[in-house]
Amino acid sequence: MTIRVLLADDQTLVRAAFAMLVESAGDMEVVGQAGTGREAVELARARRADLVVMDIRMPGLDGIEATRLIAADEDLTDVRVLVLTTYDTDENIVEALRAGASGFLVKDTRPAELLDAIRTVAAGEALLSPGPTARLIARFLSSPSAPATAGPECLSDREREVLALVGRGLNNTEIAEALGLSPLTAKTHVSRIMGKLGARDRAQLVIVAYESGLVTPGRM
Repeated sequence: MTIRVLLADDQTLVRAAFAMLVESAGDMEVVGQAGTGREAVELARARRADLVVMDIRMPGLDGIEATRLIAADEDLTDVRVLVLTTYDTDENIVEALRAGASGFLVKDTRPAELLDAIRTVAAGEALLSPGPTARLIARFLSSPSAPATAGPECLSDREREVLALVGRGLNNTEIAEALGLSPLTAKTHVSRIMGKLGARDRAQLVIVAYESGLVTPGRM
């Protein structure tokens, strides 16, 4: 199955380089290129992309707002967003995850890693590297501007344990090993948690885990 990729970046040369890379993969095709967030939303609707590679900093409507619009559109339920960030300086990545992005990637990543990331997110998985993700979210939530949110009171004790492990970046197999469960049971727990919290994917569960205090800075 060919992955239909939409590229959104305000730098023409960057888009061209990404386009050449994506087209070089046998299982992907570029179905559109956008220079602004508004164009990204419009093309996501018009071209029926499977995944949008979204830069955060774009003129007019930025990548965060574009991601939020895509995630909120019922006609684009199956469209995933992979956000690009400079990581060390761009803490807006947390807002992008809140907005509905399924993961993030630093711009200076290796070409093969970008292609793997596209495949991972397009398959419905969240691209969350435990170390960088935890550090980035912890740094953001420790700042005065970090909003406080209510804890996931609707979850059972076991579900809260699972959510905490998701927040640390563990996959279903690792969660199962940590709690003495089968991978299928761990997957079921994660699915139920997402349903109860109205989360789009695991990326948003990570945000909930940090904001609720189930995972705190230093526990990675």
